[in-house]
Amino acid sequence: MPANRTYRANGKLLLSGEYLVLEGALALGLPLSLGQSLSLQESTGSEIIWESYLPNGELWFKGKFDLFGFDCIKTSDKAISENLNHLFEACVRLNSDFLSKWKKYRVQTHLDFDPSWGLGSSSTLICCLAEWADVDPFDLLHHTDGGSGYDIACAQASGPIFFQIEDASVEVLPVDFTPSFKDNLYFVYLEKKSDSRRAVSDFLQLDVDQNTVDSISEISRELSRSSDLKSFDHLIFEHEQILSRILRIKPIKSTSFSNYWGEVKSLGAWGGDFALATSDRSPTETKAYFHEKGLSVILPFRDIVLSGSEVALPHLS
Repeated sequence: MPANRTYRANGKLLLSGEYLVLEGALALGLPLSLGQSLSLQESTGSEIIWESYLPNGELWFKGKFDLFGFDCIKTSDKAISENLNHLFEACVRLNSDFLSKWKKYRVQTHLDFDPSWGLGSSSTLICCLAEWADVDPFDLLHHTDGGSGYDIACAQASGPIFFQIEDASVEVLPVDFTPSFKDNLYFVYLEKKSDSRRAVSDFLQLDVDQNTVDSISEISRELSRSSDLKSFDHLIFEHEQILSRILRIKPIKSTSFSNYWGEVKSLGAWGGDFALATSDRSPTETKAYFHEKGLSVILPFRDIVLSGSEVALPHLS
């Protein structure tokens, strides 16, 4: 096994099926060119030196862990070090050979995006660690963070995917989603952070009928087949209305962007992170609208969504 290695995983956005993916709805996931890498160097010793860097090169976390119980010896952030300890322990439960040699491991992670954006800082880390530990990333997810697993599927994909949970298994299929109107699609950072775990917990208390699940699945299929912006906008609007009725929350367009000329769709847990905005106007005019709302991060679909035709198909049983 080589002493120096580098692993990489993609960030993610869920275009359709948020919340209802947990009830078996077909979801459309988008792997991103923005992701996270983990580089590893081995030498003599008996500790793990961990450093995490932001896109601008700033060191945002540093910690030192022993190899016996992975106790934190030194840390710049107690919560992050506790999460890493949890991940190390889960990896060892899944593969007892992992970190079984007395060595010094120097680990550096590099994010391509701000960790507050919600584009997958946790899922990309899980995938990189799983590859290092030679364990199934889905198994590692279910031993740690939990969730649907669509973010893990996106982390390994080279292009858009359909993701669906059926009984105790997951189906991941590549989908050709390269809309002719992709220059009319933008991802807007809302500069708010939603509590995804709380949102999911609240959702699971609700009663959702199969017809609603099937409706969202059909919208996911139709979104992937949309040939023009007008029909895409109609599907986005319909998706928002369905989720609004279930969650009893007003759609984000009506609460925050009522005078916007295109459609706006929440992505992920409603109330934070990113939204999808469609626009038939120029990029300059579109960005100016959101800038006037105090929102400075507007990412064009073309710039960040991977469109490769081949997708690694993970297996979960």
